[in-house]
Amino acid sequence: MRITVSGKQLDLSDALRTRVEHGLDTITGKYFDHALEAHVTFSRARSFFTCDINVHAGPGLMLRGEGEAADANAAFDDAAEHIAKRLRRYRRRVNDHARDLAHRERPQAARQYVLRQEEDTPATGDVKAATYATVIAETPTEIAVLTVSDAVMRMDLADQQVMMFRNSATGVLNVVYRRSDGHIGWIDPNGAS
Repeated sequence: MRITVSGKQLDLSDALRTRVEHGLDTITGKYFDHALEAHVTFSRARSFFTCDINVHAGPGLMLRGEGEAADANAAFDDAAEHIAKRLRRYRRRVNDHARDLAHRERPQAARQYVLRQEEDTPATGDVKAATYATVIAETPTEIAVLTVSDAVMRMDLADQQVMMFRNSATGVLNVVYRRSDGHIGWIDPNGAS
């Protein structure tokens, strides 16, 4: 597994880098045979350290963990435990999903865009200038064929707010999202009569 350890305005020691690499190898090796890559970022916020871990565990499977503590080692431990807890919770379902992946059809290719939030309408009253958003990021993504429960699991594992997928039961594009009250919402256009 390729592990990238970086610090935002911090100098990281070789001992910390070695500890992070060994710790992530142990965690991912316990649950996955071939995790692809991990990005670990340390930063300092006021009087504590933060650690953000993003693990690309398999095709279409991203995990995210965050930790905060008084020192960088404890922040890593907190974030790594977050990742390990998610892996323990979803281990059976993730393994079942990986086995089923070979029998499923290939995911549909798509592009994901990040748009800049527009400020107030220009004072000139030019409506045309106010109706177009600016694209600030564009990444390739996949629209996987999943069950609703698998989509919710992937959304939780990646710590995302929204996930679009093709429903394996109906073949129609669906969306699951995390509501502001903490519950999960599901948009199924096939359900409208």
